Amino acid sequence: MPVITVREALRQALQDAMQDERVFIIGEDIGHYGSTYGVTAGFLEKYGPERIRDAPIAESGIVGIAIGAAMVGMRPIAEIMSVNFSLLAFDMLFNHAAKIYAMFGGQMTVPMVLRTTNGWTQLSATHSQSFDVYFAHMPGLKVVAPATPYDMKGMLKAAIEDPDPVVFIEHTLMYTVKGDVPEESYTVPLGKARLAREGRDITVVTYSRMVHLSQQAAEILARDGIEVEIVDLRTLRPLDMSVALDSFKKTNRAVVVTEDWQSFGTSAEIAARLYEYGFDYLDAPIARVNFREVPMPYSKNLELQTVVTVDRIVEAIRKTLS
Repeated sequence: MPVITVREALRQALQDAMQDERVFIIGEDIGHYGSTYGVTAGFLEKYGPERIRDAPIAESGIVGIAIGAAMVGMRPIAEIMSVNFSLLAFDMLFNHAAKIYAMFGGQMTVPMVLRTTNGWTQLSATHSQSFDVYFAHMPGLKVVAPATPYDMKGMLKAAIEDPDPVVFIEHTLMYTVKGDVPEESYTVPLGKARLAREGRDITVVTYSRMVHLSQQAAEILARDGIEVEIVDLRTLRPLDMSVALDSFKKTNRAVVVTEDWQSFGTSAEIAARLYEYGFDYLDAPIARVNFREVPMPYSKNLELQTVVTVDRIVEAIRKTLS
């Protein structure tokens, strides 16, 4: 099985999808520029301007066009360069894409995908945010945030084929992550968590880039005989907690690791469900590791004190076990 990057896995998924004439991609700089992260490089030459549409800086328009096209039978993929820019499209996404199926009694669907990126690297406060919880809070949307190249390819293909609007969240610091990916086309079901690492002492529940940092933390702790089990949620809506609960019932302790603010965030929902459905198995308070509760600083040393690190995950696990 070839070993490829997340970037290449996404390219393969999009190329597979483009075999369907109903599929087109619209976004800023996706054509001539090849997209900010190079995922659609060469697509304009291969598929033409009718299907690879460079859009103006108008996120509401990009999502609105995708919604309308989806309602009349197309399979649009709207690329929002950064999740920070999706704020300008929240009305279209939340009040239209998410609600049209219910408001029209199922007479029409909105089979569109919104691809966007989380991430930070001295991008300062307005360009280093995570809105995962905003998307996941809204009934009518599906929200996907894979961690591996294999899942990136399979879940993007599944998202494009899904009859509902899907927000597909990538991470700017993951495009060069490598993994085994089949050359042939395949799908990975949405709404299914996976066991990323087996262990016996404590459960870490996480998703996206934090899976990789949690793996690094687990390897450090393994030197001291601590075996960490890691659950990769993969999808935030619908949220499959079955794998996490099975693990929690075995280890009786948990740490939730998410790359967003702790207050009212994704980790709060995950921890609440562990408490609600796994309380009888609880041997210690559930810990959470998140961004510090401040707007993201530009200064590199301050930024590193704000974001989630391997050291902070290790510290939380040790504290929970003690």
